[in-house]
Amino acid sequence: MAKIAAESRELFNAKSKPFRDLVQKSLDKEKSILNLMKSDNSGIAYKKLLLTEEMIYITTLYLTINNLSVEILGPKNTDALNEGRKTLYKAIIYLEEIVTNLIDAAFSEYENNLKEIQNIPLSKRYLVVRKLGLAIDLILEGFGDNTKWKWSFTELQGRYATVTKNFLDLKVAMQDHFNPRSADYDTTVMYVRLIKRLLNESADGYRERYELSTRRIDDMRLAIQYLLALRRIHLLLNEKDEAEDIKKKAIVWKEKMEADQKKGTSK
Repeated sequence: MAKIAAESRELFNAKSKPFRDLVQKSLDKEKSILNLMKSDNSGIAYKKLLLTEEMIYITTLYLTINNLSVEILGPKNTDALNEGRKTLYKAIIYLEEIVTNLIDAAFSEYENNLKEIQNIPLSKRYLVVRKLGLAIDLILEGFGDNTKWKWSFTELQGRYATVTKNFLDLKVAMQDHFNPRSADYDTTVMYVRLIKRLLNESADGYRERYELSTRRIDDMRLAIQYLLALRRIHLLLNEKDEAEDIKKKAIVWKEKMEADQKKGTSK
């Protein structure tokens, strides 16, 4: 058995080495781009988007290493999964630096940031956020339901929802969304649907984390912020009934938060 285990380990190391080499190559590329940004501040936003995509790519490499571990050795490779998780945070941070991390905010508050990447077509933006979302889902799946990182993924998914929303030029999108003749009509509709789903899931995620884990008021505040961000989208789409339902829900959640605060201070 020991011989078989050693042979399996050797096989895993041999098959995973090309992917580890690719990880290092991409990390070297990241370092090179960051150094370039220090000496040349032109097109910083575009360079950060390149870094975002590079981090997503690195995550897929770590996922492949984990899959090889499961296939050859049996257990998942938690080191690879954890590196993938940390790399996803880097991807989101690079996007946040481009489009901000504002949740419940008017488009005018981050509109100028989008001017820095105005030449990036909608199809490209949609592809990037979908790839990022898929990478997050696969890392979550790799860790499984009983991971110690369960509640930290609430933050990762929330920040992903935020950058997905902020990556879209809402002024342009609201025109294309109501114009079936627009070349970007279908993509815009799908992108907006994605934003609505992610904001709703993030609101529920933070509410669940508050109720079942942390009991931290700031988690409940974030849940409400995601609800209100969703309401803004409904209002832009003239979905008044949905916006009113979200408003009522946010009021109920806020009342609960305030009641819980009073209970806490009265103890």
